[in-house]
Amino acid sequence: MRPRFLLDENVDRAVQRQLHRLSPEIGVMLVGDEDAPTRGTLDPDILMWIEHNDYILVTKNRRTMPKHFSEHLAAGGHVPGVFCIRKSLTMAELINVLYLIWYASDPEEYRDRLMFIPL
Repeated sequence: MRPRFLLDENVDRAVQRQLHRLSPEIGVMLVGDEDAPTRGTLDPDILMWIEHNDYILVTKNRRTMPKHFSEHLAAGGHVPGVFCIRKSLTMAELINVLYLIWYASDPEEYRDRLMFIPL
């Protein structure tokens, strides 16, 4: 099994399209897509969704997500992982990083971890 990604609503849809172009097998959804959380879903609810649906969250929300992530774990929750995108990361770099993670990683590597990308 390979990692699957949920892109937050502030990530450009072009990231999803380009990842699918690189490999149609990549599991990647955008908040607001059918079967994904709706736009405007609160951080704690997104964390619950990724926990139940086994998707790693990819977010630009570096301000509040780390706090909600810590609270989620402290309450006994678990997540497949959260990747916070650094401001300096270009869209092309983000696409490459996510593709490499998908291609070469085991999803368990990121369980209950919040990481800033690039690493």
